[in-house]
Amino acid sequence: MRYLVLLLAVPFAVKAQYKYGIKPVTFSGYLRQVAENPDKELVNLGQFIPGVVLDIRYATTRNFTGEKIYNLPRAYARRPVAEALKRAQQEFALHGAGIKIYDAYRPYSATVKFYEIYRDTTYVASPYKGSRHNRGCAVDITLIDLTTGSELKMPTAYDTFTKQAWAYAPVTDPEAGRNRKLLIEVMHRHGFRVNASEWWHFDFAGWQNFEVLDIPFEELEEK
Repeated sequence: MRYLVLLLAVPFAVKAQYKYGIKPVTFSGYLRQVAENPDKELVNLGQFIPGVVLDIRYATTRNFTGEKIYNLPRAYARRPVAEALKRAQQEFALHGAGIKIYDAYRPYSATVKFYEIYRDTTYVASPYKGSRHNRGCAVDITLIDLTTGSELKMPTAYDTFTKQAWAYAPVTDPEAGRNRKLLIEVMHRHGFRVNASEWWHFDFAGWQNFEVLDIPFEELEEK
């Protein structure tokens, strides 16, 4: 009888977790996909891109939820995304700048949590569709000065949910405007497109070819 209860409980738990109609790929399915197509591998960006700086806000309470969402401060992306971001880093270096990553691959369960806290899909992804972050094809980034390590001035702080944070909103500070322009233009040259409502958010071209994932960082560390 005990085993019957457990068997009945598992489908209920899965249904409750994925109540918005998406059943994301979990770890075992991900491993099968990578074996068939190496481009689907999630690459550790902190190890793959020389000099990249991580400031993974959702591994802290310094984010719009006020909660710690990730247990590990990691940034992952699909292999073609990682390779393109590495090339962008090399171009930014020609301008004395480098990439700081706030977020990259995001498990689907985190997207559900964000939506249930803040339901404005101008700024958080709909769990009915999933995020490009969930596909390992989006990055949230800013630029740093390679000499000082300080962040370059931008129009707003990260995760500022206002029109001032829109990618092409008017900017009164010329320095912030130049820095945002550099960020967007270089990323566009390397196959990314900026999100219209977030100057820091870039989606990789071809994201449609990658599935929504729900894999905690801990499982990726153990593979």
